[in-house]
Amino acid sequence: MHWLSKRRYKIAFLIPSLLVYTLFIVVPIFVGIGYSFTKYTGIGKARFTGLSNYQRLFHDKLFWTSLRNTVLIFVVASVLLLVLSFALALLLNSRLKFSDTSKALIFSPAIIAPIIVGIIWVYILDPKIGLINSLLHVIGLDGLQQQWIGGATLTPYSIAIIFFWQQLGYLTTIFIAGLKMIPEEILEAARVDGANAWQRTLRIVIPMMRSTISTVVVLIITGIFKIFEIVQQTTGGGPNHLSETLVTYAYSVTFQNGQYGYGMSIATVTFVISLIITGAYLLLSRDRGEN
Repeated sequence: MHWLSKRRYKIAFLIPSLLVYTLFIVVPIFVGIGYSFTKYTGIGKARFTGLSNYQRLFHDKLFWTSLRNTVLIFVVASVLLLVLSFALALLLNSRLKFSDTSKALIFSPAIIAPIIVGIIWVYILDPKIGLINSLLHVIGLDGLQQQWIGGATLTPYSIAIIFFWQQLGYLTTIFIAGLKMIPEEILEAARVDGANAWQRTLRIVIPMMRSTISTVVVLIITGIFKIFEIVQQTTGGGPNHLSETLVTYAYSVTFQNGQYGYGMSIATVTFVISLIITGAYLLLSRDRGEN
């Protein structure tokens, strides 16, 4: 099998995947960006309008609402996921009793389709039929009942919690895989030298898992900016588009209102924002690693 080490064979194996990726990922991105400079209803010929769609964004209150909701979801979900998935990975990697069963249970939400996740959480968070408000009513705490989903205030936070619940096990698994790659001899040597668990984690584990942490952060960023099914199933973006995210608002404008050009401008802005955040993080993490 030594022939697999030759460059031409590696390239030959990569070409089919590269072609598929280019055809279904790269090309649609540029097509969408092209349509963002046009006025197009999906029927007939697109008419070039320059930057008019992007100028319209600055005066679109619903766009700013969807951007605010996306930012709230990003802040809450990213902090919770990064901190708790890493802490949970440390806990499950410490050879506790029933750790294998716990890993399976924690990972299970990640294999559930997002549309099903939305249905599950509707029955938990819905203000009228949801489990939380029903339990609060039963125990006589009606004053604590809230409009967990469907309102303009709490919906982004609820969406962040749902996304956190779905992704926690998946990211924890990645962190566990990263922890397994750290040589036990290094940790044992630090333990013999008197380093406690916190010192070992801070001085050895985290620096040696820098690439794993970077992978998880990128997955969190891209995942949050792709949230669609959860919002559609729980609120549908309502009421009056107040719970829209950037992706769901772009979908609504494009496919429900038939404004393909304007919808693609929203999608392009979403893509650029996620690209900037991801690139900035990777650049900062690389500079920190070099220092």
